[in-house]
Amino acid sequence: MSALGNSLCPDLCAAGGKSAAKMGTGEVSGVLKIKREVFMKKLGFGGMRLPLNNPEDPRDFDFPQLFSMVDSFLEQGFTYFDTAYMYHKYQSETAFRKALVERYPRDRYLLADKLPLSHLKQAEDMERYFNEQLEKCGVTYFDYYLLHNMTRTYYKTAAQLDAFSFIKEKKAQGKARRIGMSFHADAELLDQILTEHPELEFVQLQLNYIDWESPNIQSRLCYEVCLKHKKDVIVMEPVKGGTLANVPQEAEQLMRAYAPDSSPASWAIRFAASKEAVIMVLSGMSDHSQLLDNTSYMREFIPLNQEETDIIHKATDIINSSIAVPCTGCGYCLEGCPKNIAIPQYFALYNQFKQFGEKSNSRYYYGNYKDTHGRAGDCIGCRKCETICPQHLPISETMKTLSGLFDEKSQ
Repeated sequence: MSALGNSLCPDLCAAGGKSAAKMGTGEVSGVLKIKREVFMKKLGFGGMRLPLNNPEDPRDFDFPQLFSMVDSFLEQGFTYFDTAYMYHKYQSETAFRKALVERYPRDRYLLADKLPLSHLKQAEDMERYFNEQLEKCGVTYFDYYLLHNMTRTYYKTAAQLDAFSFIKEKKAQGKARRIGMSFHADAELLDQILTEHPELEFVQLQLNYIDWESPNIQSRLCYEVCLKHKKDVIVMEPVKGGTLANVPQEAEQLMRAYAPDSSPASWAIRFAASKEAVIMVLSGMSDHSQLLDNTSYMREFIPLNQEETDIIHKATDIINSSIAVPCTGCGYCLEGCPKNIAIPQYFALYNQFKQFGEKSNSRYYYGNYKDTHGRAGDCIGCRKCETICPQHLPISETMKTLSGLFDEKSQ
């Protein structure tokens, strides 16, 4: 059992320290109502890629579909919802308030939110953002509250403003039941932070089979640091922004040969969920079909066996040879770009071109952005995007490559 079982059960302890197995039916029901996360399923509803009416407008939510997805998710026994201040152009929290908070009692779900380190200028900002988040979500407390996007740069911000004491205080006040951080840096820094701040109860890591041995993301090394410090792990980007839901044909054939009815996304999510310290795997589900697929194999989760693990290793080699830019499409790089360059969209077009050549029509679609966004060649190399990129991509240099490929023939 992970640390979760001990760190989240004051009501269990108040009940005399009895385990669920030794309680009567009525007692178990009462505990489940108050502390559902002790028994929670491992799939979480991510709030970064909610269903939209217009894919080009991240604030134009398809609320009827979102309502239906939330209903289905809860009906199947899943309870965890994750959002953040910046998601969907600052509207993800509001969307969850409408689809979840205003429609269900507070004990039916767990809600996670994050303090936006990238927006903090002075200590007073933390209280202001926290209260704004409570209001936007329509709640009086968060079940999980994280320091968002911890990098080397933002660790300096967090240390300077004492953000760690801030979230610790929120826990003492009962406004944040568990405190942690989402982490986007190297294992050495993670070890330092967890050593200096043992009050953190969990770490949200980018963990998937492509990044498991990545020298930049260091999924395995970071995971092992969490094991060393006995911290629970919540997984983000298990499908790497959809990359692992649309794998090359050769990789998908390996998977289908073993399990004909299992989607490529299911392999990725099960890989992450199979790790011992992982208590939750977040999935950004953009439509009801994705939700139904994810819940179908996570209702009664079965870890990967050795044969499946071997197939994952083979698929990893195939996929790594086909991805030009490992962008997840998070969109953080768009914040403040002086030339309004559609960076994630251009990377996606570049990856499609590298895989399918002219058949991808990437140049044609690239040209569609010329009236509303800057071209790749407009990049001035300010590298502001690179300071916030969770994938640590060399964006400015890659823009030069994209410009040479697309600009001249997309006039």
